[in-house]
Amino acid sequence: MAARGRHRRPKPRRVSRAQLAFTAGGAGVALPLIGVGQANAASVDTWDKVAECESGNNWSINTGNGYYGGLQFSQSTWEGYGGGSYAPRADLATKGEQITVAEKVLAGQGPTAWPVCSVKAGLTRGGPAPDVSTGSGGSTAQTPKATPKATPKAAPKAAPKATTKAVPQSGSYTVAGGDTLSRIAGAEHVDGGWEALYDANRRTIGDDPHLILPGQQLSLDTKGGQKQAPRATPKPSTDAGKASSSGSAQRRQDSAARSSSSFTTPVASTQVGTAYGVSGSSWSSGHHTGADFPVPAGTQVRAVGPAEVVAAGWGGSYGYQVVLRHSDGMYSQYAHMSALSVQVGQSVKGGQQIGSSGSTGNSTGPHLHFEVRTGPDYGSDVNPLSYLRSKGVSV
Repeated sequence: MAARGRHRRPKPRRVSRAQLAFTAGGAGVALPLIGVGQANAASVDTWDKVAECESGNNWSINTGNGYYGGLQFSQSTWEGYGGGSYAPRADLATKGEQITVAEKVLAGQGPTAWPVCSVKAGLTRGGPAPDVSTGSGGSTAQTPKATPKATPKAAPKAAPKATTKAVPQSGSYTVAGGDTLSRIAGAEHVDGGWEALYDANRRTIGDDPHLILPGQQLSLDTKGGQKQAPRATPKPSTDAGKASSSGSAQRRQDSAARSSSSFTTPVASTQVGTAYGVSGSSWSSGHHTGADFPVPAGTQVRAVGPAEVVAAGWGGSYGYQVVLRHSDGMYSQYAHMSALSVQVGQSVKGGQQIGSSGSTGNSTGPHLHFEVRTGPDYGSDVNPLSYLRSKGVSV
């Protein structure tokens, strides 16, 4: 059965018969604000890690998908937990103000308000109070913050950083959904960056450094990995054999999907799961704004036509995404990917690989969510299959 993706508006979880839970990334009902204290706090370091996972640590991000700021607050969550007293939206507030609101969400919801990124960042209740200032409130509001500032800042902040840098040299890492070698190398302070990490794990990852799969065990010992480098020498002949044996099959798939023009389908498969325009409350627009191609994680995703990359990175509920601007003024979007192989400003050709499919963001299973828009922002969607057919693509 074809996988059906879900986007942007996850249904709220039930906490009790009379109360719905608020999450940082979902809609809910207004709840009374809960006082944030030491028992429900998290350090700024931890919030930085959550933001790195949610938005690439961009505290003023607004991609137009309904989620705002470094911690990807929905508008209802931001207002329900008092964010409106700082700014109309989270992306317009300071980092300190966003963390202050996040502390209230953590107190009321717990770490599951950020179900994936809280695990990656180690977000829990009961951490040290964050050292932030919202720039508002009288002296009585600032006084409680003064006490925790002095104690944690001197000792704990220096100690963890020394520890995390020492561990990777002999440790290992289990790949999670949405990871990239670059992100892992940065988070784990790997000597030599992602290139050294790839060299140390070629036999596990394979020939494509942009394709890593959840569950893979990667060695963080880059010095040991460099000793294994000679083993990679025979790979060109192996790769050549693979290319010759599978090249004809790939060409057949490509020719079936390509037209006489430079346009093609976003994946080799032409099977569609959830079609464009399907109505339902699962989508904030009231209908499915794209077409879903149910393909396994790691499937090659390619540009449907010549274009310029205008977005490449984390897109909130879209997970890892790429957005392209075509010469006819239309935009195409590729969402829920597990890895990206292009960057903003890059020019791509029709059929060129731009990443690999996955199930990142608000998704119920591996698939590629593909949209075509008249503009770069959410809400300007058109039928993506009709667009491809207008370019001569058989789909």
